[in-house]
Amino acid sequence: MHIDILTLFPEMIESVFQTSILKKAQEKEKFNYNLINFRDYTENKHNKVDDYPYGGGAGMVLAPQPIFDAVEDVKSKRKTKPRVILMCPQGERYSQKKAEELAEEDHLIFICGHYEGYDERIREHLVTDEISIGDYVLTGGELGAMVVVDSVVRLLPEVLGNEESAPQDSFSTGMLEHPHYTRPREFRGLKVPDVLLSGDHAKIEAWRRRESLKRTYERRKELIKEELLSKEDRKILDDILEELHSSTFE
Repeated sequence: MHIDILTLFPEMIESVFQTSILKKAQEKEKFNYNLINFRDYTENKHNKVDDYPYGGGAGMVLAPQPIFDAVEDVKSKRKTKPRVILMCPQGERYSQKKAEELAEEDHLIFICGHYEGYDERIREHLVTDEISIGDYVLTGGELGAMVVVDSVVRLLPEVLGNEESAPQDSFSTGMLEHPHYTRPREFRGLKVPDVLLSGDHAKIEAWRRRESLKRTYERRKELIKEELLSKEDRKILDDILEELHSSTFE
């Protein structure tokens, strides 16, 4: 995979790409990236990339020319058909499903904006996707782009050390992940559940499935899709609801 990021502040991103999983993924040659300062593409003598909005109003708007030219230049250097992603609070709410979709691509281009917004022609005629990482406003799109890149790259084949890690993550299964424990067996009087020490893999998997369902119901019940639950899942969930109901009235 190749990733291009258009930004006015490439130094914000560089350090993140040189640490942890992103660095290891590059060393394994699973992806590479290029940071493009789209100010370098401006045609005005003051190197401005923004201007006042027509019709008046507060703030400045990113002009189309530098961004159009930067994206077109990037696309001309590769034979792939990229996904051009606009980081924008008006975009689609980002999800694990979207991360899995983007992980299938060969080439991603991210546009990170600043100021009040984008000229609408960028949105309408240049991008393929608009993504928001949440219902709040950031100073620019760089932090959002880094979140998306990290979540996508870790899904690429052989990036994570354990091939089962990504498929078992929260949201990858459609639900929150089960609790985890490690050594010591007892810490300050708090013990690891006996089933995890049993060596019985069937019982361990059943426990993890139950705990995943329970945690999802308690914290994010909107994630539970009835049509996707197996007959056994429904029975487990019924038991969990009965247990929670009983504990409420004790």
